[in-house]
Amino acid sequence: MHVHQRLGHTGGDPHLVRLRERLEAIRTRSEKSTSWHSAGRYLSRLVNREGYVPVNTHISREDLEFLTGARDEVIALTDLALRLLELHQPRDAGGISSDPTHLSRRCRACMWRWPCPTFRIIDESAPR
Repeated sequence: MHVHQRLGHTGGDPHLVRLRERLEAIRTRSEKSTSWHSAGRYLSRLVNREGYVPVNTHISREDLEFLTGARDEVIALTDLALRLLELHQPRDAGGISSDPTHLSRRCRACMWRWPCPTFRIIDESAPR
């Protein structure tokens, strides 16, 4: 199940609706495009002395639409994840612990026990 399927009702908030539509459009373009993962390994062996790979291929409309915005979208989504990580960081919960080596920590933004759900989702979603 994709994240966008789990989000549920947006509550009619126009900002939330607009953001969700933008993110779903990125996902749709990405899903329709062809993965270049295996081709990338092959093409990397063809790099010439100038640092380029001469490519003569057919590119589908979906691939072209994806490639047109992919760089900017990846940068924007990475910036989003980094900003969320800046917000969701651990802090000492300030309680008394029987084990001083394992102090209780909470997220400084949402106050969930550390690691908070936001941090875990980002960690699980980031490519390895």
